[in-house]
Amino acid sequence: MTRGRLRVYLGAAPGVGKTYAMLQEARRRADRGSDVVVGLIETHGREQTASLLDDLEIVPRQTITYRDAEFGELDIDAVLTRRPEVALVDELAHTNVPGSRHAKRWQDIQEILDAGIDVLSTVNIQHLESLNDVVQQVTGTAQRETVPDGVVRDAEQVELVDITPEALRARMSHGNIYQPDKIDAALSHYFRVGNLTALRELALLWLADKVDDQLDTYRAEHGIGETWGARERVVVALTGGPEGETLIRRASRIAARTPKGADLLAVHVTRSDGLAVSDPTHLARQQALVDSLGGTYHRVVGTDIPAALLDFARGVNATQIVLGVSRRGRFAQLLARGIGVSTAAQSGSVDVHLVTHEQVGRGRRLPHPITALSRRRRLAGFAVTVPGIPLLTGLLLVAGDQLSLASDMLLFLAGVVGVAVLGGWWPALLAALASSVVINYFFTPPLRTLDIARRENLLALVVFLLVAAAVSAVVDLAARRARDAARASSDAQILSTVAGSVLPGARPLTALLEQLRETFGLTSVTLLERTSHTPPAPGHQHDPRAWRVVVSAGDEQCATPADGDTSVGVEDDLSMVLRGRVLAAADRRLIEAFAAQAAVALRQERLTEEAGTIRPPAQVENLLDMSRLLTGTLGLSLVPVVLSGVVAQAAGELDEPAQRVRVRLPVNLPPVHADPALLKRVLVNLLANALRFSPADQPPSVSATENCARVDLRIVDQGPGVPQDQWTQMFRPFQHLDDRDNLGLGLALSRGLTKAMRGTLTPEQTPGGGLTMVLSLPTAEPSAEPDGS
Repeated sequence: MTRGRLRVYLGAAPGVGKTYAMLQEARRRADRGSDVVVGLIETHGREQTASLLDDLEIVPRQTITYRDAEFGELDIDAVLTRRPEVALVDELAHTNVPGSRHAKRWQDIQEILDAGIDVLSTVNIQHLESLNDVVQQVTGTAQRETVPDGVVRDAEQVELVDITPEALRARMSHGNIYQPDKIDAALSHYFRVGNLTALRELALLWLADKVDDQLDTYRAEHGIGETWGARERVVVALTGGPEGETLIRRASRIAARTPKGADLLAVHVTRSDGLAVSDPTHLARQQALVDSLGGTYHRVVGTDIPAALLDFARGVNATQIVLGVSRRGRFAQLLARGIGVSTAAQSGSVDVHLVTHEQVGRGRRLPHPITALSRRRRLAGFAVTVPGIPLLTGLLLVAGDQLSLASDMLLFLAGVVGVAVLGGWWPALLAALASSVVINYFFTPPLRTLDIARRENLLALVVFLLVAAAVSAVVDLAARRARDAARASSDAQILSTVAGSVLPGARPLTALLEQLRETFGLTSVTLLERTSHTPPAPGHQHDPRAWRVVVSAGDEQCATPADGDTSVGVEDDLSMVLRGRVLAAADRRLIEAFAAQAAVALRQERLTEEAGTIRPPAQVENLLDMSRLLTGTLGLSLVPVVLSGVVAQAAGELDEPAQRVRVRLPVNLPPVHADPALLKRVLVNLLANALRFSPADQPPSVSATENCARVDLRIVDQGPGVPQDQWTQMFRPFQHLDDRDNLGLGLALSRGLTKAMRGTLTPEQTPGGGLTMVLSLPTAEPSAEPDGS
């Protein structure tokens, strides 16, 4: 059965028009032919709202007596019995009167949704659990009625019903919200402009976060990797130089100027070859500054710094990057255009800001080479070049005139190619330059000089140098492509393993984190959860009190996101922290895939635990049969049944000894028309209840009489009984009265199954005290073959 869909109308304060908007939607659906009923609506005496109830079917409320007063609450059973397409249930965060089936109305709504019925509901922002203390600080009023954020976040649609504070106060003044005697007090306290503005901002920001989550889910489901600027995220690139604080503050101002405030992320790219060493003192101070401004600090590893920076930015869906103008001098900038310019050229849809600072032009370092080969292979290439060129020169000089200039050049070219294969671009370029000088000096006339007498020799040397450089570049490019292909294959294999490990529920959360730790050779992987649902305070990344460990793999678990080398935000309140080494920027997408699956695994584990606490496995069959009854899908096989045989079978399935039940059935009792399996289920439930509450010296009894083509079977106990005013409540699903072992389903299910077999189940007072359950079923046709013997 498909679960119903929840649509929530969210408002910043009472009176914005949530219920009115919900009723308008209900009327639109009814006009389109949908079956709509009003489960419960609170009009609060507002005539315009009440007028929209005309022509809508209203389900009567359930009356509950509490402390000598009567209260009207949502009648869940009436809604389930009526079974409309859409039910309207106002005030999602409402607390039910004691004695109701559930403590909260949102729990009532969950039951209706589970039955496949769509629900429209309303809630104010101050009733969301995560904002409860923030609202109290703003308004000075504590909200006792709250609803978990997850209930609203899981709604298929959340529609904001918005109105300006001035318009809401005007509506209040006109008497459209509260009674006249309450207007002045409301306007001077809760409904002050400042309060309403703050509540409105909270509602807008909360809804923006939900929309942002939906956008991330959509991008992930559709494999969209490019940046979408739906929400601003500003990334500031830090080199570890003294200009970092200037860049952070500038990036913070850029983030603050966005319409709804942007996320600030600082990232430091460490070169994988270890050639560029950053000042750890500067980085530590800059990380503290980022935390104080409410941002997050990240470290990634990359050989190509612009590419690593853009990989990170696109991975977090950043819209802007802030970099400092190059510290290198003009001569160094002539050799390479610099990280900032290269990043801007490759940024695509991500805006790049180049910020000037006091350190511009003070650097002296030359740009570092970018290569796909390891440092060891590059050093090996230089080590071969230095002795190899003189050795080849000596051998060719010994050969003398036996080889032509063309042959000499081909041998040197072969040497350059060998160096390129071994060490890549830079050793090969050195070998090509050295070889061209040697060929010119020793083998090109005039000999022993750098002059070139013939043009064809000059052309040959130029061609030699170009071919050597081209071959070196091709070899280096091939190595880069091979590395990328291997990386892509490895990533695909890892992602396939991750996707297949959690979705079927075959691997627990701890095993997933252990797989992540082994995959990347980490010391530990820790999943942290924020202890408070309030917006994070500055420095919360370093505060152990703000986090708790959900699960950890490895020897050194982290207490805060700042304790690890890499941290990845999983959800609003979850963070995965990795310790052991700083990971490359290209690894972040894989880490995020692990993080997403960890969140799924955590939800699965918690749902499993919750299900275990609220529904014992032994009662699953009762729940399934009740759902079949409610949906009209219960299968029946009505045949003639001999009651004596079915009663004996039911007594034999009880935990109590069957001989405690006294069975007194007439010998000539006619068979009844029933489903043998369902009838046995009913009798098991009724006999179990009777045995549970019967005194040890007064066991229950079963008797039967024939009355007007029906057989009345009586299960009699001498227990404490049930007051007559509670008989109706006793048969409602999930009522616990004296039916705890069946989760409140035993009697409700028994009556439902009996009704399905065209019978009735009614209670009576047992003479002398106790309860008698009368099961009445129609007799079978005389010509039918009886069952149950």
